[in-house]
Amino acid sequence: MGDHQATKADSREIRAEFTRHLLNDIRALEIMLEKGRFESDIIRIGAEQELCLVNNNWRPSVKSDKVLEALDDPHFTTELARYNLEINLDPVELNGSCFSQVEHQLNSLMAKAADVAKRFRSKTLVTGILPTISKDELAIEYITPGIRYMALNDMVRAHRGADFALHMMGVDELFITHDSVLFEACNTSFQMHLQVRPQDFVSSYNWAQTIAGPVLGLCTNSPLLLGRELWSETRIALFQQSMDTRTSSYALKDQQARVTFGDQWESGTVADIYKNDIAGYKIILAKEIKNDSLNELEKGRVPRLEALNLHNGSIYRWNRPCYGIGNGKAHLRIENRYIPAGPSLLDEIANFAFWVGLMTGRPHEYKNMPSQMDFRDVKANFIKAARTGKEAVMRWMGNDFLLKDLLSRELLPMAYTGLRSVGVDKEDIERLLKIIDMRIEGFTGSQWQVRSFRNMRRLMKTDDALLALTKAIHNNQKANLPVAEWPVLQVPAQVHEAASLVKHIMSTHLFVIDENDLADLATNIMEWKNIHHMPVTDHRGRLRGLLTWTHMLRNKEGRNTEQRTVADIMTKNVITVEPQTSINKAIRLMKRNEIGCLPVLHGEDLVGIVTIKDVIAFDNG
Repeated sequence: MGDHQATKADSREIRAEFTRHLLNDIRALEIMLEKGRFESDIIRIGAEQELCLVNNNWRPSVKSDKVLEALDDPHFTTELARYNLEINLDPVELNGSCFSQVEHQLNSLMAKAADVAKRFRSKTLVTGILPTISKDELAIEYITPGIRYMALNDMVRAHRGADFALHMMGVDELFITHDSVLFEACNTSFQMHLQVRPQDFVSSYNWAQTIAGPVLGLCTNSPLLLGRELWSETRIALFQQSMDTRTSSYALKDQQARVTFGDQWESGTVADIYKNDIAGYKIILAKEIKNDSLNELEKGRVPRLEALNLHNGSIYRWNRPCYGIGNGKAHLRIENRYIPAGPSLLDEIANFAFWVGLMTGRPHEYKNMPSQMDFRDVKANFIKAARTGKEAVMRWMGNDFLLKDLLSRELLPMAYTGLRSVGVDKEDIERLLKIIDMRIEGFTGSQWQVRSFRNMRRLMKTDDALLALTKAIHNNQKANLPVAEWPVLQVPAQVHEAASLVKHIMSTHLFVIDENDLADLATNIMEWKNIHHMPVTDHRGRLRGLLTWTHMLRNKEGRNTEQRTVADIMTKNVITVEPQTSINKAIRLMKRNEIGCLPVLHGEDLVGIVTIKDVIAFDNG
């Protein structure tokens, strides 16, 4: 999440001072480019691993602060939510056994994190979106304590001037309003860095944009959010909407999202990319900066460009330009931010090798991408990949390809060529790109999740299916199998594993009736759908009463039933519970009051219903 000392840029004085440093940073960068003050005789790779902590019941574990303290390792740092951590891997030179080195360190640090997490009754998991995360874990109290995180939340909200409205349509639909940026915490990724020579930066950046769609389509691993089946890589839409500072109005106006793929090819130098972002995005974070970058240059030092890096870190390009310092020398990198975490560590390293192979294997004719492809085709490929994954049809150099064909015929051979050209060990090339080939022919992480989830949903409640899915992901990761070898899940024998709250067993797909509807309509619906309880709501969806099978029979036996409304026959004294109510308490309420169901309310909103049938299934489970 970047600089932890950042604060809100919410005063005139703070903004003015920070802006001065930002402009000086740009000028310093231009001078360094003009004078060749960048490392260009070596290429390195690096990566960041975001991970989830889950408890022994496979739900988010808010123990990141304790785990981080016990780890006492500078490779680990916090993330936005209290159930996430990040690992920063050491950069290595791109040659020989570099991918094996990255893999070894990643496995070692993940094993260390898993061992420490056990002390706090937690487990580690890498996945694009944790299947068992619920809206409860997106409340503001789950944000990691720290100046930067709260500043980010406050400034994004201030620029929006309203709560966050998320709307995503896939096989299912998610339509919800939220009061913080915590939905961003659902996203975990494996961020890959490739050092790029300054003189080739813009051409490389445009090529990174070009291949983003096909690469993402093969690497999708986030099809589920809050039990809804959405995009193959739901993170793409979720990240944009959860960090959106744009406002809606009756006027039609163009506004840039802070999470962006971009709208055009880049040109000039990396300084021009940064200038476009300064011109196009408001400053939302600032910090105190002691050393002016121009003064540092004059003294012969390498400036840190702190203001530029902080502003750049608050603009979420899926391919992000990065300035850094290593071994006393400045360098430039492209950071690939769109690849999800998981499905396994081995899959991640294979993704890394595939992407780097494509970046280094770029054919000469693709050096000037604006002459080869329309940028809108490139952007459309990225959106299609996020929506439909490996099933997407891609527009590539003027022709349409099934993604599977484009990958196997064009891009996989190109990746082999690229890795050979930079001297990567033949054994690693063959081993890692074979995993890519298996995934092209088999299934991706998102395809595995969807198939498994659908199988289990045939006979299980959504929460049970999500628990089983999360447990299986963890077990497959421990075995370090690539996802193409994961067996698709069937319905397990055990249900309601780790269920303890009403929200875990309640039904959410409800048949409801308005209080002003005819009673005959309600009784017919109950007969048609074979349901014994029907909540009654008003025009705003607030609970007003309850109809039961007994009410329905009484209505049928009476006279002049054709004129009765639901309000005439419903019971108004309804006992309700909340999603966080314990199942045992719900059972006691049903027994004490001799009732067969409990509507579930979140505030005034009806969100579910728990019946005696649900309770019996829980007891049997």
